[in-house]
Amino acid sequence: MFPNSSNLGRPPFPSKHQQQSNFFNVLPINIPPTLLSHQQTVVPPLNFRAAVLSRALLSGNLAATPAVTSTATLQPMTYGNVSPVSTSGALTSFQGRKRHKEQSVSHNVKRQRIDSKNSDTTVVNQAVPLPEERQHSFPGPVSIQSPSFLARGSPALARCVPPLRDTLFPDPTEARLPLAKDELSQQVLDLFQACRQQASDLNSKELCRTELQREIQLIFPQSRLYLVGSSLNGFGTRSSDGDLCLVVKEEPVNQKTEARRILSSVQKLFSTKLSSYIERPQLIRAKVPIVKFRDKVSSYVEFDLNVNNVVGIRNTFLLRTYAFIENRVRPLVLVIKKWASFHEINDASRGTLSSYSLVLMVLHYLQTLPEPILPSLQKNYPECFDPTMQLHLVHQAPCTIPPYISKNGSSLGDLLIGFFKYYATEFDWSHQMISVREAKAIPRPDGIEWRNKFICVEEPFDGTNTARAVHEKQKFDMIRGEFAQAWRVLRDKKDLKCILPLRADELKR
Repeated sequence: MFPNSSNLGRPPFPSKHQQQSNFFNVLPINIPPTLLSHQQTVVPPLNFRAAVLSRALLSGNLAATPAVTSTATLQPMTYGNVSPVSTSGALTSFQGRKRHKEQSVSHNVKRQRIDSKNSDTTVVNQAVPLPEERQHSFPGPVSIQSPSFLARGSPALARCVPPLRDTLFPDPTEARLPLAKDELSQQVLDLFQACRQQASDLNSKELCRTELQREIQLIFPQSRLYLVGSSLNGFGTRSSDGDLCLVVKEEPVNQKTEARRILSSVQKLFSTKLSSYIERPQLIRAKVPIVKFRDKVSSYVEFDLNVNNVVGIRNTFLLRTYAFIENRVRPLVLVIKKWASFHEINDASRGTLSSYSLVLMVLHYLQTLPEPILPSLQKNYPECFDPTMQLHLVHQAPCTIPPYISKNGSSLGDLLIGFFKYYATEFDWSHQMISVREAKAIPRPDGIEWRNKFICVEEPFDGTNTARAVHEKQKFDMIRGEFAQAWRVLRDKKDLKCILPLRADELKR
């Protein structure tokens, strides 16, 4: 999982576990290398201390590594006829490796290097999956003897964490973000460039994910830990939290009872054995309970960890596909998220819109234009977004979907103004529901989930209301008022600073 690695390999589960469940079956042998999973994990007998030392060496921040009086070393396990990798060998082999174009990384993950030359090339790939942020974060079983797995990297790493094979992915120079046709469009692009998640940010989250999965598998051997949400769906910023989903079994988990018991064990692990590396683990007993914590060694990223929220895994890759099939989508979404956060209408815990709901609202608007900019992926490619698809296959969907060619040539500035106009003057909040699945506004259902709700945004897979947190008329009126005000100001001024007057230091938050 270390930076620029895809972690291909079979997890070291005892054979009896493999016999009990087929949830993580080996992928069919005819799947090409480009479709292989990207949160693969090979778990060598590597203790957490060694992993953190490797991380510090990679980032040039060895001084930040905390002292530990004792560590628990994993017992050696074998992968069929393959010998395990020794702890010392794994650590030594990383000492000569460097991040691509990255030097020492600051503790403050929210720092925005607006003029940094280290930022990624601005691209949109011709094949949809994971562009300049690199391909990461999807655990699953793949044969460790794959020729592509052994193609590159030092011999000491051959059975552990191979380097990322950039040749798997489209040439990043083949397509770029849209050209700015006007001053407002240029402002949108500038803000996107300043705030979008960088490869180094994703690397830090992915590193934490793999190390935590190794430790969690000691108490839940058949589990997988997935990086989901904005960190992976293409709409992340440098200040985005990390969302993790711990899948412990194929069947649904009772969130009120079983999920809480599992998370209690995870919290105990974080509070005891991993206390030198994990800061402030807290169990939040919500409708979907989570453990909140901070990775305090390398990045100080805030994480939320849930159990068996498989819908979150599916919608991560659905949104990721939308993010990269049309090159105007990501800049527009990021600017609207920043605008909503600045005006304090982007926090579900305070009765306003979640970031997920905002993203769905932007996608819906782009689908409902007279000349749509986005299609309904679930209608056009039902086999790729089948809600019953096994999780280890979900990541393949974006690989098969080509870019969407729209006849709509509207600039980013025009689309931003149109977004605010649509929700300020055209959308019928009282009778309509926002549906990305249907690519149109549809009548509200009559079920209890939708009754007496001010905003209805359909979750594309399970059909629930992602905007159910907006349950007070005062908050709803505030949200609508901000949309109307933004539309009037942008229509007259056509200046992003009039609705989002961010200073350079505020871009860091």
